[in-house]
Amino acid sequence: MSSKSNKRKLLLINPLSTNRQGLILHSHVIYPPIGLGIVATLTPDNWEVELLDENFDRFEYREADLVGFTALTSSVSRAYELAAIYHEKGIPTVLGGIHASMVPEEAQRFVDVVVTGEVESIWKKLIADFELGELKSLYRGKLLPFENAVYPARHLFNEKYRFASIQTTRGCPMKCDFCSVHQFNGNKYRERPVEEVLDELETIEHEKIYFVDDNLIGYGKRCEQRAISLFKGMLERGIKKQWFCSASMNFADNEEVLELAAKAGCVMVLLGIESERVDQLEETNKKMNIKIGIDHYDEVFAKIHKYGISVLGAFIYGLESDTPETMARRTEYINNAAIDAVQATILTPLPGTGLFKRMKADGKIEYDNYPDDWQRYDFVDVVFKHRNMSRDEFMPEVRKNWDALYNDKTLKKKFLRTLKQTKSPLAAIWSYGSNLQYYNMVYEGIRSKKNIEDIFGLDQANQEMLKTSPFR
Repeated sequence: MSSKSNKRKLLLINPLSTNRQGLILHSHVIYPPIGLGIVATLTPDNWEVELLDENFDRFEYREADLVGFTALTSSVSRAYELAAIYHEKGIPTVLGGIHASMVPEEAQRFVDVVVTGEVESIWKKLIADFELGELKSLYRGKLLPFENAVYPARHLFNEKYRFASIQTTRGCPMKCDFCSVHQFNGNKYRERPVEEVLDELETIEHEKIYFVDDNLIGYGKRCEQRAISLFKGMLERGIKKQWFCSASMNFADNEEVLELAAKAGCVMVLLGIESERVDQLEETNKKMNIKIGIDHYDEVFAKIHKYGISVLGAFIYGLESDTPETMARRTEYINNAAIDAVQATILTPLPGTGLFKRMKADGKIEYDNYPDDWQRYDFVDVVFKHRNMSRDEFMPEVRKNWDALYNDKTLKKKFLRTLKQTKSPLAAIWSYGSNLQYYNMVYEGIRSKKNIEDIFGLDQANQEMLKTSPFR
């Protein structure tokens, strides 16, 4: 029992890998750990809840009766390290999140309790078991209808977060080879009732929002109409936010969706493009992009730009059929296409994906000293034996492409092109800020950190424009 009150103490920890400090050079454009916020809300009132978020505060020991962690693959080693501190003191530790859900047997070696899947169906049971002294080592969450969702305890999040996050759907029917979302959230697209989403949006004080859905628009006409209802509802209720989201290439299928999204505050959309080659889309099972057709990508970008929304294109380098020549052509394509911001990452076989299972079976995983090597699974390192390039060949080629994507001249050119294509200074600033974020991520702080003010200096006109940026 906590000595400070009659309440028990739950300490929630959001761990940060110590391996890649560059990943948080722009800490104000990362997003709050809403999973831990949901856990906090689900915890009974006879508990005191505290959140230690290593995105801002490095760990210092704090007293607790129960300690809960969430972790991505790249940060799970840090979670295990901190859990050991509490284990030595006899304080039970709980780990949930996508990594633990994919490899629960591993997680059970390092923490007392593992939670797999979505937490809503089992957290209150876990707390009740703790209070009875009957805590189990494994709790498996069920995929419930996404209705009557609890709001995360946003008051626990660090005030330095510039964005708030909200989720309106879960699950994905697509089975991209490199993705584990369908394993964690299921392959059925589950929607929250629009009115419930709008109610939660009205409680959020932040002006800038990230919809964390894997695809906000969904799949098919019915989902499309739901998105339209959501955007209309935001307008009707006077919910004034600037926001961005992730979507598939079908985001531009219906221009009514784009028009209403823009009016409701959409500034940028992340599209998982991955590659400009059909054979590589087939290789990764990227069915939606194949359906849209690479020849129609420019039409998609143009439609999105027409409504003042910028495009953040996600691309993968080091696909299994890649060569130095194909990666160079990918960079040339990105720099010449009407793509405003670029997320360029290295193919990473995360546990739970078809890619990981296949590479492991084929003996291609090079860094498999787990859990220590999980720190390398951060999308800026190569952890497998590539078919066409050795590691010594691969990394210099990747760096060469990153140099071509994120150099000052290219970033300035993209900024001006976005301004011309969207006619929106806000969209141009958002996309430029995203490019800087990814620049600082991939270079891990090796070079001097870039600031958004660098593009044109600090004259008065640009200072006024930059006031709208979420990336300052």
